[in-house]
Amino acid sequence: MTEAFSRTSFIEERAPLLINGRHYRFPVRPVVVICFDGCDPEYIAAATKAGVVPNLARMMSEGFSDIALAAMPTFTNPNNVAIACGAPPAVTGVAGNYYLDRATGREVMVLDGHQMLVDTIFAHFAEGGADVAVVTAKDKLLGALGRNMGGIALSAESPEGAVAVLGDRAPAAVIDKYSEALSLYVLDTGIGLLEAGRGTILYLSLSDYVQHKYAPEAPEALTFMAAVDQRLGRLAERGATIGIVADHGMTDMSEPDGTARIIYVQDELEARFGAGSVRVICPITDPFVRHHASLGGFVRVYIKDPSLSPQAVQAALARTAGIAVALPADEACARFELPVEGEGDVVVVGAPGVALGATRGEHDLSALAGQRLRSHGGLSEQAVPFILSRPLNAEYAARAQAGLRNYDIFDFAINGVTP
Repeated sequence: MTEAFSRTSFIEERAPLLINGRHYRFPVRPVVVICFDGCDPEYIAAATKAGVVPNLARMMSEGFSDIALAAMPTFTNPNNVAIACGAPPAVTGVAGNYYLDRATGREVMVLDGHQMLVDTIFAHFAEGGADVAVVTAKDKLLGALGRNMGGIALSAESPEGAVAVLGDRAPAAVIDKYSEALSLYVLDTGIGLLEAGRGTILYLSLSDYVQHKYAPEAPEALTFMAAVDQRLGRLAERGATIGIVADHGMTDMSEPDGTARIIYVQDELEARFGAGSVRVICPITDPFVRHHASLGGFVRVYIKDPSLSPQAVQAALARTAGIAVALPADEACARFELPVEGEGDVVVVGAPGVALGATRGEHDLSALAGQRLRSHGGLSEQAVPFILSRPLNAEYAARAQAGLRNYDIFDFAINGVTP
């Protein structure tokens, strides 16, 4: 019997924890949840058809597989935090990678957990005595996911942490952050933790480098899916319950000739209402500019001209081809479960296959390095895989019929699978 199983057998007798409105029992075996960043269901479909993911196919046939909806906006930070807390952005307080601080007028890139209103599932379990580990591809997530957590928090961008915990079991450091190697490092670190008997609960958050760069049927995407699948097999060998979900899907936002299909929302509005009338914030913005050039399917409009109303901005955008949704803040928060604090005056969502930006001068398309723009953020990228390596019990099978959100995954993986 491994140390991990000994530890979980001991903590199984403890009372369930109430975390952000849900009760979670202590696991009877290690639970590994993987946030497969950018894994649109089409990647799984293409890899399954190509026969390169036998372990994943086995999980889907012997366990549970469905489609869930990601939180809006469909960006990395809000969805990873939602998954980690088991709750939507209205509860967590995190609704983007980048925001405008109304109090100071500063634009802030989110690189820590300062926006969070609640603690994660990991923090609560660590306080309760569980052996918890979080491994991310990107440093930008670690501050939030490791917030107030007493367990192990590691990032592929800072490999010295894994060396300190795992010693010779630690994977080799990744040199290029623009590489599928970041995701494989995360999975290899998770395997190392299980093999070392560490981790009652593990959260492994991958990178969407491959999905931004390659379509599902591309040979490079299939090779990556096969490499991930090999690691899923090794995790399964350790007896863990594995849950797989994504933070968002991925959409091609380019013309047939490869030109990016973009609406520069601030340019459009300033042409209509005057220079300086609004400020548009692109909450997809993060340090990984080569993934998306800060272009996605969701932006926020902050009105600077006091004579301009949200209704006027909404009406102007409603007449703009390529805009799917334009809503005043109160309607957007109600529809998309967003936190009211700090929300823009108008929330804008692009039509399928259309990217939204601020001004033409702010987005360096050369960052795409000649690749087609593939991005996310809107309603088109809400559908994500929801997979468990074990079947659901009767109660949770019934609940799944009513619809799933990606932030249900820990509840289902811990409470909802058969023994």
